[in-house]
Amino acid sequence: MSNEWVVYEGNDGPGNGKHIVLVSGDEEYRSEEALPMLGKVLSTHHGFKCTVLFAINPDTGEIDPEDQTNIPGLHHLESADMMILFTRFRELPDEQMKYIIDYTNAGKPVMGLRTATHAFNYSRNQDSPYAKYSFNNKDFDGGYGRQVLGETWINHHGHHGHESARGVIDESNKDHPILKGVTDVWGPSDVYGIKELTGDSEVLVHGQVLVGMKPTDEPKADTITMPMAWIKTYTGDTGNTCRVFNTTMGASVDLESEGLRRLLVNGCYWCMGIEDEIPDESVVDYVGDFSPTLFGFGTYKKGLKPSDHAL
Repeated sequence: MSNEWVVYEGNDGPGNGKHIVLVSGDEEYRSEEALPMLGKVLSTHHGFKCTVLFAINPDTGEIDPEDQTNIPGLHHLESADMMILFTRFRELPDEQMKYIIDYTNAGKPVMGLRTATHAFNYSRNQDSPYAKYSFNNKDFDGGYGRQVLGETWINHHGHHGHESARGVIDESNKDHPILKGVTDVWGPSDVYGIKELTGDSEVLVHGQVLVGMKPTDEPKADTITMPMAWIKTYTGDTGNTCRVFNTTMGASVDLESEGLRRLLVNGCYWCMGIEDEIPDESVVDYVGDFSPTLFGFGTYKKGLKPSDHAL
C-alpha cells in the first residue's frame, strides 16, 4: 500500500468485486475525516473495496486539505466502478485532473458530497484544458458542479453555523430504492441554496432550515426548502451516460446522522445499478471510533498521514 492513500479491502457483501474511489480535499467540512469513515462502512458492512484519496502536502507527505493542487492516487479511477467526490476549489495539475474527467466521461457513476458543487476552481492556470470545469465557468456553465452534478455554488440558504438542516423526504419519490430505511436526516451544516437543477434531476430529499443547531429545533418560518439530495444522469464528451447522486450535506459532523449515512450507502448501490441488492435497512454502524471535527477553516487535525486511517 502506498503511504499517500488508504485502501480498505472489501469483506463479503453485495459490493464484493466492486471498487469505490473516494476523493477528499476541502478546506472546511473535513472530507478527510468523512470519507475514511464512509469507506470503512462500505467495505466492512457491504463488501466494496474502497480506496480513499487525500490532499497531500508533497513536502511532508501529510494530509493537508489546504493544499489545493495535489491529490495523489487518482490513477485508481481507471479501475474504479464508482467515484465519490468531496473536494472544494481544487486546481489539480492536468495529469491528475485527467483521471477525474476521463472517469466521468466513461459513463461510470459519480456521487458528489457538499462542496462537490464547487469542486474545482482554476485561478492559477486559465489555459488548462480543464479550466472549463471551474465552478464559475461561463462557457461550460457552472463547470463540473452544474454540468455533471446538477448545480454549482450559489449561497448559504441557512445562516451558516447558526441554522442547521433537516432532510425532508420527497413525497412523490418516497419509494425510491435510495430512500429505503432512510428516516431521520439531520446535520449541523446549513442548507445550501440551489438556483436550478440541470438536466433530468429528481429530488429525493429537501433541505429544511432549522432555527438553531439542534435536531429538535423548529423549522425557520417563511423559509422555502431547497433540494438537498437528488439523482440525475450525465452524458459526457464521449457520449457515455452515467448515473449521478448528489447531496449538499456531507460534512464529517453531518455523517453522525445514521439516516444520512444510509442515504449515501444506498446511493452507492443505486449509482452502480445494483439497487435490487439494497437491504431493507442498510448496516451503517461505525467501524472503529468516529469523533468528527466541527466544520471550519483551519480546524483540520495536523500531522496525520493516510496510514493513520488504516483499519
